[in-house]
Amino acid sequence: MPKTKLQNVCFSILMVAVMVYGMVCYNITITQGEMTNQVFILALGELPIMGVIAFVVEFLFVERIVKRIAFRCVDLRNTPQILLIVQISSLTVAFMCPIMSFFASVLFGFKGTDMLLGNWLQTAARNFPMALFWQLFYAGPFVRFVFRKIYKFTEKRKKNEDYKDAIC
Repeated sequence: MPKTKLQNVCFSILMVAVMVYGMVCYNITITQGEMTNQVFILALGELPIMGVIAFVVEFLFVERIVKRIAFRCVDLRNTPQILLIVQISSLTVAFMCPIMSFFASVLFGFKGTDMLLGNWLQTAARNFPMALFWQLFYAGPFVRFVFRKIYKFTEKRKKNEDYKDAIC
């Protein structure tokens, strides 16, 4: 969907913010044992830390791996766009969930080095179904909608400016 490097950065920032915020809310709710209004405020405190980590990991490493795998598995000319979106989204979750669960286990759930592996695997197993659900049904469609609105607006503005320049 993004056509330029700048658009790709903007899309990644939007997606990371929505995914990380949703997953942080989910994990705080699990830890507290209930969903309260305070969860949404507490999640804002973790968002900058986990958001930066997620952006760096996704943008520099995971995106390339996911696209390489996805584009090898399908014929781009004959595959419906929705199937490609689902495949890329699912693969991204498959890579990002264990990675981000590791960082969350170290930064927020550290119970000692002897518990790290078990805590990480438990966190990843608990987070994966929610991350996949959140990505496919809410975060992904929402971010693609917002992204299309932003770039339709900027493209219309640019066309209007080009038209004005041509007239003058």
